[in-house]
Order: sequence, then structure tokens, then C-alpha cells
Amino acid sequence: MMRRAFLLAALSIALLMPTSASWGKASTPEAAHMSELWEQPTDIRSRDLYYGPGGRRLAPRTDVTYRVAGLDTTGHSRGYDLLDPEGRKWDVKLGDEAQSDLVVSRILWAIGYRQPITYYVREWRMSGAPGWPPAPGRFRLSSDHKVTGEWSWDENPLRDTRPFRGLIVANLILNNWDFAASNNRTYRVDRPGEGPRNWYVVQDVGGSLGKTRWPIGTRNDIDDFESEPLIRRVEGDEVHFAYKSRHRLLVKGIPRADVVWTCRLLDRLSEAQLNDAFRAAGYPAAIRQRYVRKIREKIQEGLALEPQVERGG
Repeated sequence: MMRRAFLLAALSIALLMPTSASWGKASTPEAAHMSELWEQPTDIRSRDLYYGPGGRRLAPRTDVTYRVAGLDTTGHSRGYDLLDPEGRKWDVKLGDEAQSDLVVSRILWAIGYRQPITYYVREWRMSGAPGWPPAPGRFRLSSDHKVTGEWSWDENPLRDTRPFRGLIVANLILNNWDFAASNNRTYRVDRPGEGPRNWYVVQDVGGSLGKTRWPIGTRNDIDDFESEPLIRRVEGDEVHFAYKSRHRLLVKGIPRADVVWTCRLLDRLSEAQLNDAFRAAGYPAAIRQRYVRKIREKIQEGLALEPQVERGG
């Protein structure tokens, strides 16, 4: 009798426990953090890639003088920390990465990835410190969030999700060869009613739109960008990319379905939207057309895998 009572009690407890199928789709670390990295863009076809996530309203003014709060002498590109008359803080990147950083950020944002508010400003004025003269640069708003740390491509709660692998694929399509963790930041964002407060952001994406090579690639070079395909070969379910730079282990093991998923998102962007991303960064029309054409070709490389992928994938 005691054994029977014990079994009945155990069965009752088991019936009250969630099944394996119901365990934490919403409670797993991946699901809990997903919107901190990526959110399904329901308005992808109407997203403004010229002004980006900040819109026209937050664009830096060109009729004011910016005060220099600091110089950025680290990394590949020089830059400034600026304050505008309204008290907003801007991180300004100069040099050959300024344009590519803006374009890649716009495209990642357009397909749902968390990105900061950025603009490309051709002419502006400054005061308050010696340094390099004002030059066309990428202005990134830094006063609407707090950087709380870095995050690693290899160790993060989203490592085994499709949007995470899609982020890698999107960067490969745009020939971002620099997957260093130092380019990744976690943000604490204070925007009531606008989604999660904690973000996973690939903050510096200027090492793009050139060619991947060992150990480092080129940046912002249309001839180099046109010279490289997306895919080298496919073995079984695994896609081998044409990527040649330092982070080859990161791009290994990505299945066909994840490449197709990413390319479907990118394929929803119109020619005009892609053109606007390059126009916002000051590229001349002929170069814009070449970049957009090559990006379309690489998207089609990925979509060509679709017949081999289950439609539900």
C-alpha cells in the first residue's frame, strides 16, 4: 500500500510538471535574451535607410559648433568625442571606416538587429581642443545609452540561435572580416516603451565592404568587394564561406537553412533602400550602384540554397 501511495504521489507531481516541449521557450536564456540582439522587423520594406534608427529628427546639426570632449587615438580610425549645444554626446569616427561603418550598421538595423543611432556628416565645426581638423565622419549618438561591457562571439546566451548565426551571415555578405570581441558592446538603453533595456550590439563594423584576407582584410574598397563571392562550397548541410581572415572558426558549421533565412530578410530590402544606405554615407552614384549590385548577387548565392532546405527551415 505504501509503495502504491508513493507511485500515485509521484505521478501527481509529474502531471503538474511542465513537459519537455513546454520547458522554457520563453524561459530559456536564448529566448529571454533574443530581443536584446534581434527583433523581427515587421516594417522592413518601409524602413528608412537614409536616416536610420534615429530618423531625421535626431540627425546632427551642421549649423552649430561642436565642443571637443576628447580624442580617440586607439584602433584603426582616429576620432573625437563631441558635445553639441543641446548637450548630446557624439562619438565621431574619421577615415576610411566612417562610410563602411554607417552602411553596414544601417543594413543590420534594417533586418532587425540592435544598432546605435548613427549618421554620416560631411561638414561640421568644432572648438575646444587641438587635434585633427573636422572631416567627413560617422557620428554615433552615445548619450542615449550606457555601455555596460563587451560580449564575446564565442560565449553568449544566444550562441546557438538562428538570429545569432544570421548575424554572422549578414556580416559575411557585407565582407565584415573583423569579428573581434572588442567591437561588441552591451548597452543599457533608456527608451520607455521601445523594447528591452539591455542590448547586444556589434558596435564597430567599419572593417567591411572590402575583401577578407589573412590576417586582416581591406575596408571600403569596391574593387575588392566585387572580387569575392559569399560561398566557396557546400558540404552536406554545412556552408563553407569565402571568408579568409582571422576568425575562421566562428564562421564554420553554419547550416544552409540559416544562410537562406538571412538572405530572405535581406532580399526584402528594395534597391532604393540599399541605395539610400550608401547615399547616406556619401558614396557617389556609380559606386553605390556597384555595391548594391554585388550585395544582390551575394544574397542570390544564399537564396540558391533554398531548394535544398525544407520550406519550414
